[in-house]
Amino acid sequence: DYKGQKLAEQIFQGIILVSAVIGFIYGYITEQFGWTVYIVMAGFALSCLLTLPPWPMYRRNPLKWLPVQESGTEEKKSADRKPKRHSKS
Repeated sequence: DYKGQKLAEQIFQGIILVSAVIGFIYGYITEQFGWTVYIVMAGFALSCLLTLPPWPMYRRNPLKWLPVQESGTEEKKSADRKPKRHSKS
C-alpha cells in the first residue's frame, strides 16, 4: 500500500541520515574516515533489514482492487483487427 511505502521510505531516509551524522561526528573525533564509512554502511544494512522485507507494519492499508470482469470482448477485438501492412520506404 502507499502508506506503507511512505513509512518505509521515511524509516530508510531517517536511519541513513542519523547514521551519516553519527559516522561523521565519530570519524571526525577519532580522525579516522574508515569509521565514518563503517557506520554509514551499518546504517544502510540496518535500514535495508527494516524496510525491504514486507513486514506487517507496511501492509496495514491494502489497496482495494476492482473485481475481475469476465467478458468475451477481447477475443472479439483480436479477431476483428485487420493485419497491418508495412509501407516500403
